[in-house]
Amino acid sequence: MYLHKSIIWLKIIEDTKRAGLAYINQGENNMEIPHALREVLEQQLTGSHHKQILSDAQTISMRYRTQKGKGERLLTSDTEALAYAAARMPATFGAVSTALSHALAVSGCKPQTLLDVGAGTGAASWAAESMLPLKSIACLEREDAMIKTGELLMRQGPQALRKARWIRFDLSLENIPERADMVIASYVLNEMTDAGRARALQKLWDAAEMMLLIVEPGTPAGFSHIMEARQALLQRGAHIAAACPHEAVCQKASADWCHFTCRVSRSRLHRQLKGGEAPYEDEKFSYIALTREKCCCYGARILRHPQVHSGHVTLEICTPDGVRNVKLSKRDGDVYKRARKAKTGDMIGLDGEKP
Repeated sequence: MYLHKSIIWLKIIEDTKRAGLAYINQGENNMEIPHALREVLEQQLTGSHHKQILSDAQTISMRYRTQKGKGERLLTSDTEALAYAAARMPATFGAVSTALSHALAVSGCKPQTLLDVGAGTGAASWAAESMLPLKSIACLEREDAMIKTGELLMRQGPQALRKARWIRFDLSLENIPERADMVIASYVLNEMTDAGRARALQKLWDAAEMMLLIVEPGTPAGFSHIMEARQALLQRGAHIAAACPHEAVCQKASADWCHFTCRVSRSRLHRQLKGGEAPYEDEKFSYIALTREKCCCYGARILRHPQVHSGHVTLEICTPDGVRNVKLSKRDGDVYKRARKAKTGDMIGLDGEKP
């Protein structure tokens, strides 16, 4: 059925200027990593043994995306860490930036301190720093090679990143040594055992004074880890900022998996490392942002890329009343025009609700 009056506005969450946040440079369609990060990556790769870097990058990327969580070490050498940074940092930066922009837009949180747990080479910290006036960043990582590479990259970044503290830390074995306004764990739970994930979730939540953001691969396994976190932490009094616009039972969990996509630009070097020709890559991810205070989350979230047809747009949306499909036609005016430009993960407001 056509939806004429029930949707009165559509707000693109990525317009973080309206939320009072720093702008994420996405160009017309694709997200760009910060210039300083791209430049230092290319500098570090200049003169390296490209065949070895290419081989390591492809092997590590596949390893991180398919590892079933046996708690194994996934890399050890400096060369592997650099290859990982070059191959995976753009996609991780894009996924965390997108998820964080959604969460900050509805939560009202204004974090000033960050714990990046399982930091890898620091992509999540780069993403958070690009959006927030952070006063303190601590990166917790178990692999010495990752720490060395992450520190090297951040020396060329903004002041908050240059001052970041790197701490050798294994989430599966140790308690998080400090707390922060915001804790980010990106692509961490998929590396852990089932029992390790349960303990890790408690540690992560205990360390977060305002918000915990968890990002996982956009796969059935990644989504199942997000659902574990959702259930466990709601029981501990957490509130959902995003992606869910409600705290009821997830209707996607039984028959499908909920994931989003961000499109990240590829440099020539990045294309070589990923073995592709396209000037961009699409990173699929699942995420949840949890807060101490209840959020004022209005409206519904777009779950699939809008289907644009001649004269109408069809959207699959998640609402407090469940998942449903809506159709907008030209008769819906401005909201129809905005819907044609909307992306997976954007929010729409329903009749009588605030933007």
